[in-house]
Amino acid sequence: MGRTGNRRAAFVLLLLAGVLVAVCVAGAAFGAVPISGADVFGAVKGALRGAVLTPSQALVMDLRLPRVVLAALVGACLAAAGVLYQALFRNALADPYILGVSSGAGLGAALAFAAGGTGAAALWAPPLAAFVGALATILLVAALATRRGVMETLSLLLAGVAVSYTLAAMTSFVLVLRHEQMSRIVFWMMGGLQGATWQQVWIVVGMLVAGLAVPLVYARELNIMLLGDERAGELGVNVERVKRIILAAASLVVSAAVSVSGLIGFVGLMTPHAARIVLGPDHRLLLPASVISGAIVMVLADLAARVVLAPVELPVGIITALAGGPVFVWLLIRSNRGAAL
Repeated sequence: MGRTGNRRAAFVLLLLAGVLVAVCVAGAAFGAVPISGADVFGAVKGALRGAVLTPSQALVMDLRLPRVVLAALVGACLAAAGVLYQALFRNALADPYILGVSSGAGLGAALAFAAGGTGAAALWAPPLAAFVGALATILLVAALATRRGVMETLSLLLAGVAVSYTLAAMTSFVLVLRHEQMSRIVFWMMGGLQGATWQQVWIVVGMLVAGLAVPLVYARELNIMLLGDERAGELGVNVERVKRIILAAASLVVSAAVSVSGLIGFVGLMTPHAARIVLGPDHRLLLPASVISGAIVMVLADLAARVVLAPVELPVGIITALAGGPVFVWLLIRSNRGAAL
């Protein structure tokens, strides 16, 4: 990349970072009780200093800000997973929700919720169970879609849909068995960030950092693998090893998101595609740009869920589905036209 390209990329990343800060402030300011942006910054400053907070500042720090930060982290996790799945499968339609990975993580988390538990077990069991479910699901989908060493787009999508429906049925069975927790789990499955806490924020931060560290190290290998597995192997990439590592990393960040927000679709589809149009396929830029963009999209979606029908709060999964559904149809039509040509 030349000097002009570097400057452009740096400008885009800085712009996205600025937009993310702005939407986070807006997310903390707007709600049933409007709060000014100055009060939001004052609340953060007061909390860092250990000062006694006013009621409005306590509202920001205890309720609004944890939710906004968690929304940003969830969006970042889903977008990162979308980038990684699209790179591995060389398919712009790959997405944690469409591939059934979110459903697998959801089943694992639902089983953890149904099992109950207190203290550290209640805090850590859902993300760990979600990780197992997500990893097992993507391995199953990839195996079902592979024929004679070739993974076809249509087979991948059909396998994802089929596995997703099966996992959804299994989750419903869990709800029937534990009907006393049905309302809690059903609302969680629709996607939402009610009751967000700082403890959840730090758990997701840790899982996101761990999940992103590996792909950033392997950004060069991901770029080469876009040429195809055979060509990547000729250029010195240990393809199968990289695939296993990236699948584990992607499943980790998906499980982090699903365990705290439920099933939220299409964020991992929309944001990587938009970032790829602006910055190109280089994963050294695509991954951070998608992560920031996913955080922006999720914070805005959560804000819309809170204010559109206030005081009634919509599940944020409805907002992302309304926005992402048409994008998916457009990408599918575009992909089919390209195949026909």
